[in-house]
Amino acid sequence: MNKAPHESAARAETSNGATARGGLGREQLLDLYYYMRLTRSLEERLANLYRQTKVVGGLFRSLGQEADAVGSAYALDRSKGDILSPLIRNLGSMLVQGARPVEIIKQYMAKGDSPTRGRELNIHYGDLVRGFIGQISQLGDMVPVMAGVTLSFRMRGEDRVGLVYVGDGATSTGAFHEGINFAAVQRCPLVVVVENNGYAYSTPLSKQTAAKQMIDKAIGYGVASEQADGNDVVATYEATKRAVDRARAGGGVTLVELITYRRKGHAEHDNQSYVPAGEIERWATTNDPIDRFARVLSSDHGVAASELEAIDARITAEIDSATDIADASPMPEPADALVGIYADPPAEKPLWFREGVRAAVEVNERPSSWGTHDV
Repeated sequence: MNKAPHESAARAETSNGATARGGLGREQLLDLYYYMRLTRSLEERLANLYRQTKVVGGLFRSLGQEADAVGSAYALDRSKGDILSPLIRNLGSMLVQGARPVEIIKQYMAKGDSPTRGRELNIHYGDLVRGFIGQISQLGDMVPVMAGVTLSFRMRGEDRVGLVYVGDGATSTGAFHEGINFAAVQRCPLVVVVENNGYAYSTPLSKQTAAKQMIDKAIGYGVASEQADGNDVVATYEATKRAVDRARAGGGVTLVELITYRRKGHAEHDNQSYVPAGEIERWATTNDPIDRFARVLSSDHGVAASELEAIDARITAEIDSATDIADASPMPEPADALVGIYADPPAEKPLWFREGVRAAVEVNERPSSWGTHDV
């Protein structure tokens, strides 16, 4: 909806006169629906582009987990300068913070006018003004980074909160341990969101940790914890909002466990042969976060089906326009890879034997990776 959300949520009443959960008004509830639907539709468009070999690199989807990223990011306050660090399944959080579909598509297509000008994959980019930091792929590494970011907030006396996303697998890494322990000791204003989606790549939860639930790990670090149904966007918002408020009030770190399910493989190339038969279908038919929320909007808040259809149509138009713009954008110039490496000089010179050999680059060094084929 391209406006600053999630500030001073006005309390609302349901169609039955009861107070709405989370203190969210009708407009804000529709915001949540918009961002979840935008996330899913945008990723579906990216999947189509991937199959047309227009995506350079891998495609990582959040099908079935949209409520986690959207609900948790919505609990931050952009007017105060809150900041988050997403992972590959947190596109929704970036959209809430203000990322636009056209830049996401350009980024996946490695276009010359994409945020990283074709020099980095998928959503590996950041924008400190809009409040998201570019991710490090190694599991758990963003936890110590965000510990440092939020320590700087505390030392400067700023009223800001940081949020870092990790998966259940990342909680078994050394980086996670060191980062959350340091943040806990320093009482950093940090929210650590653990998306428990059942699998660390192809390893089920029971094979990578002996902990029965992720919030049990909070006890060892001496931090607060919250657990919520990650497929209920309002429950996700409520749990994260309490953690954000606690951090802003000086209460330090909170570990928020969101229980959800990953309905796609680690990436599009993953055939999910390790998943028991029927498991994906069961979650899709009985616990889809968007379907669940649409029913709540209808039954508890009197939102007409035509109103949701209008939002869906607007999203389709936005993505269609973004796709056309991205498709028409140029690929990066080879020499652009040498811009911005150092502050001084602003651009490096090509190696002597590469100067003037553009044809060699175009013919022999075309990007080739997962899903991309030389033609």
